[in-house]
Amino acid sequence: MADDQYLEINPTLRVPTAELEYRASRSGGPGGQHVNTSSTRVEVWWDVAGSPSLDEEQRARLLTRLASRLDTGGRLRLVSSGSRSQLRNREEVTERLRDVVAEALVIPKKRKKTKP
Repeated sequence: MADDQYLEINPTLRVPTAELEYRASRSGGPGGQHVNTSSTRVEVWWDVAGSPSLDEEQRARLLTRLASRLDTGGRLRLVSSGSRSQLRNREEVTERLRDVVAEALVIPKKRKKTKP
């Protein structure tokens, strides 16, 4: 991220970080005292349905292509708990958000019919 106020998805879409909601909580699994006292698991929520950053075409494409990942309110939720560091998990989940949204926005090429 060159600018901390925006998450650049692709050259045509920049999402203000104010639209993203981050939450930290305790990770599950083994880890002893560290995991029991540290909130290192990070989840990010983004309201795709209500985002003013998207035009109608982008919104429709995301709502269709990410339908299985959205809650009933049209919010996308991603989680990262792979690292022992909250900062690293936050960076990881932000990168995943960028990748998931960028991939969903790609318009597939039309198939050209071959001659029989």
